[in-house]
Amino acid sequence: MKDTRRSGCPINLTLEILGDRWSLIVLRDMMFGNRRHFRELLTKSEEGIASNILADRLRRLVEEGLISKADDPSHKQKALYSLTEMGIALVPVFAMMGAWGRRFLPVTEELSIRAELLEEGGPAMWDAFMEELRAIHLGGPPPARSVFNELRAAYEATVARRATTGT
Repeated sequence: MKDTRRSGCPINLTLEILGDRWSLIVLRDMMFGNRRHFRELLTKSEEGIASNILADRLRRLVEEGLISKADDPSHKQKALYSLTEMGIALVPVFAMMGAWGRRFLPVTEELSIRAELLEEGGPAMWDAFMEELRAIHLGGPPPARSVFNELRAAYEATVARRATTGT
């Protein structure tokens, strides 16, 4: 983590950590895609991040405390990345960014359906999602509701409908 910051402004400090082109995409893919290995983050993102950039962003996100890195118990040569509480707390930020993007930008239906559900679900859904992310990434108790599965099902249904109808 940097010792010197440009100012103590909370927006500035947040931008110093998250204000590059890739950090939020990496966090998004971990949060909404449950991508926790380097190879998954590298190959399953729509945006096509370069391996050297991904390695740098993962290192920085670990240094800043948004994610953690541990040896993967299922494979000795793999690292397992997890969201920390600091990273999980970004769920409302992602929900609001998605709502803003849906309102003002030319989004696609299949890639904005999760944002639509999070916007409609509001803080109650965000809290449930954060609880689920704590279970997945921090080993907390599994919640009764799976927002992750709700979001994934809506995405898959939208993709299937568009493939069938062409709309």
